[in-house]
Amino acid sequence: MTRNYSNWPIILVLLLISAPIIVMYAFLLVDTVTTSPPGSAIPNGFTLSHWRFLIDPTATGDVWGPTLTTILFTASIVLIVLGVSSTAGYALSRLNMPFRRFFLGGILVMHAFPLVTLIIGVFLVLQFVGLYNTLTGVVLVKAGLMLPFGIWIMKGFYDTVPWEIEMAGVQDGASRFTVWRRLILPQVRPGLFALALFAAIDAWGEYMLPRILAPSADFEVLSIYLNTVSDPDSTTYNFNLFKSVGLFYTLPILALYAIFRDRLMNIFGGGTKG
Repeated sequence: MTRNYSNWPIILVLLLISAPIIVMYAFLLVDTVTTSPPGSAIPNGFTLSHWRFLIDPTATGDVWGPTLTTILFTASIVLIVLGVSSTAGYALSRLNMPFRRFFLGGILVMHAFPLVTLIIGVFLVLQFVGLYNTLTGVVLVKAGLMLPFGIWIMKGFYDTVPWEIEMAGVQDGASRFTVWRRLILPQVRPGLFALALFAAIDAWGEYMLPRILAPSADFEVLSIYLNTVSDPDSTTYNFNLFKSVGLFYTLPILALYAIFRDRLMNIFGGGTKG
């Protein structure tokens, strides 16, 4: 059996470029379960004390409350993004709506605006409707910022579904809603799955919105919790404890990406027909 060695130079270059990141993650993992002398980066012993925050709330504060809040925050955003994107994308793809192209252009423009340019307007709106400093307000804002991307992606997936499938259902007497639910949605399931994963990853890592729009609320997500981690038993900042909490925060997303990375790439396969 002959082997193809033509790709080895590319693989070696990619490994060299990735080496600093690989070493960084290796040190991160090692530091969460080891101790080292002051001023030294070389570990000299194994310990699980950096993970005591999982069972001892007095160590760094209760981590499970922020974890449940982050799960609720992420799940709510995923449900909103999927629900609105799946219906709005279908309408833009299949229905002869007035000002359809203008609306599509508006979606792209909305997606192009960075968050920092909208934050003052969002703050004023939340103050007006009474949702400032609430989890509901943060969820609605985050979901709204993700909707332009989700709608555009789902429209692309709907555009790839043949019209014949839909017309066959309509001619058999089914309503448009029934056709959409029973015939069209199964065809775009990879897009829904990929969009759900993307929305979950994006929502899980959100820091700025909870920090700015709910600075004194009675809830705390893991990104805010990580920012306040400190060790009451140490006179200096415990970086190993901080790394352990950060790894705990990152593990669910790493697991999602490792398991579903192939499906996540489907989000770029739906097409962009206008």
